[in-house]
Amino acid sequence: MSIVAALWLESPLITSMMALAVVLLDVAWNLDFFVGVISGKSITGLSNYMFNPKISRTIRAISLFHIVFPVLLLWMLSRLGYDRRAFVAQTLLSWIVLPASYFLAPRSENINWVYGFGGKPQQWLPAPLYLLLLMILFPLLVYLPSHFLLQMFFG
Repeated sequence: MSIVAALWLESPLITSMMALAVVLLDVAWNLDFFVGVISGKSITGLSNYMFNPKISRTIRAISLFHIVFPVLLLWMLSRLGYDRRAFVAQTLLSWIVLPASYFLAPRSENINWVYGFGGKPQQWLPAPLYLLLLMILFPLLVYLPSHFLLQMFFG
């Protein structure tokens, strides 16, 4: 839905925030998916579900948006430019969304990986500490490198 708002409003800030949150992870998803298509082996596990016959074809077909989405965001950035405020704004938004996902969504859904990466909850840390770590690591390991790259190419 955010992409509709970003397109409709032609908002560099919304587009930039989405790019910070999505492009790096979607590139990793695409790499994993296409390596899986070619070799039958996953390198990150991000797209494993695409090769699971127990997952409905409809879900797998819908998930193909991951192929187009980063390209669309990069095109939008080339047109609108990168908004430098996006790093702080996306970090603050994630600090709202991640705890909301943890406290409001069913644990079985593991929305935004708040219980662990992949299908099974992580066991090595207490769940609240893992959530706090996730809230620190997403901005540091995903948003910040993306911020520097997007600023360099589209700023």
